[in-house]
Amino acid sequence: MKFKPSAITLALSLGLGLGLFPAPPQAVEITKIELPDMGDSSGTLITPAEEKEFGEAFFRSLHSQISINQDAEIQQYIQTIGERLVANSDAPSNPFHFFVVMENDINAFAGPGGYIGVNSGLILITEAESELASVMAHEIAHVTQRHLYRAYEASSRLSIPTAAATLAAILLGTQSPALGQAAIVAIQAGNVQFQIDFTRENEAEADRVGMQTLAGSQYDPRSMPTFFERLQQSSRYYGQNIPEFLRTHPVTASRISDTRGRAETYPYKQYPDSLGYQLAKAKIRVLTGTDNAETLKYFQARSTQGTIEQRTVARYGLGLCALNSQKFNEAETIFQQLGKEYPNQAQYVTALARTALDSKNYSTALARYKKLTEQFPDNEAIKLEYITSLLKAGNADLARKNLLLLKPKTQQQPIYSQLLAQVYSDLNQPAESHRYLAEYYYATGQTRDAILQIKLAQKSKGLNFQLSSILNERLNFFTNEEEEARRNR
Repeated sequence: MKFKPSAITLALSLGLGLGLFPAPPQAVEITKIELPDMGDSSGTLITPAEEKEFGEAFFRSLHSQISINQDAEIQQYIQTIGERLVANSDAPSNPFHFFVVMENDINAFAGPGGYIGVNSGLILITEAESELASVMAHEIAHVTQRHLYRAYEASSRLSIPTAAATLAAILLGTQSPALGQAAIVAIQAGNVQFQIDFTRENEAEADRVGMQTLAGSQYDPRSMPTFFERLQQSSRYYGQNIPEFLRTHPVTASRISDTRGRAETYPYKQYPDSLGYQLAKAKIRVLTGTDNAETLKYFQARSTQGTIEQRTVARYGLGLCALNSQKFNEAETIFQQLGKEYPNQAQYVTALARTALDSKNYSTALARYKKLTEQFPDNEAIKLEYITSLLKAGNADLARKNLLLLKPKTQQQPIYSQLLAQVYSDLNQPAESHRYLAEYYYATGQTRDAILQIKLAQKSKGLNFQLSSILNERLNFFTNEEEEARRNR
């Protein structure tokens, strides 16, 4: 499928980082901003189907180039925060997909189709949940206001897969300059050019609209200037190693002053962090830590400081460190105690079940997860872990039945196809196993491996007409996309 110039203009326009360009001072005016009906130079718009397809291709390209979080609890947390913000945005009915990039760099970005990523490094430097929400609200505003609609000019010859890969590479240029530059050289070689001309007025509007979303979602509007200010102050300590994000998106005194002026028009009140925010940060710190001993010291120092809740979160972090080091008895003790003290806190009791699973005590793990699915029937993260425990315990048939009961949005995640592939492998149905493994590889940007898996599925015995037709259709689809990508390399 080829994009019209107008289509790629809009689609690529959504691929922006957390733009922190200096904004000019202006009068503070807290009035609801209506979403404009904008067009490009030709007066046409990208269709919803095109934008959806481009967004999915963009996300697949990201998977193939950076580390996207696969932890179900963290994904559930960031999606929940995002949906709360979107519900109070200028486009509450628009589809959005939120995810965490497991990179220590400070960054956040929005892509086509409402795909918004937040780096784990940015999450860890926030000191309040409202600060994290302010970043996400800012990105949501860029999407809903179509700010980069006219910022890119591109040839109409780009296919969706090529455009998506190009956008991902340009985006990743802030994290991997060599990769980004290689993509740009390839674009220029094909006589295709992208021109960026982002304005300070766009940034000011993103701040203003984002702040409205923030306040409407019951987060602290003052968190936006507070976070900007801390970014500005931290930049002076980096020396020559300043993050690319802060080089390309400087935070200035005028920007801070402008957002603070707007924030002060809202009534002051306390906005306590959710426990989910603190627990997600603790888990991200363990998962992204490069030195388990240092991470352990971090939580040990905080286990005797702060409020009861903060000390409890530190204990949770210590338990995760123990589990990460395969000190199962120590982890069991910590999570048993936390579970007794807070039996209705899902993260604590789930960590206890996970300890049994990781220590290969499958009967105990199954009993714990089964109880959790009854206690928290709407928690999809728990359901995914329960399905994993069923597979490890050798109960593939029940795992398959539970997979089919997951919500549609959960079934769109790559892990769904990965688990189904394991299910059918355990059920001795190789064709179905290869088929779903192909879908997993495709969803994570590995189209060549997807083609290989489809071919393996076609060689399996006992294929019926329906499955053969599905495999032929998917093979043609994957092959055409791979050939298109090869022509544009």
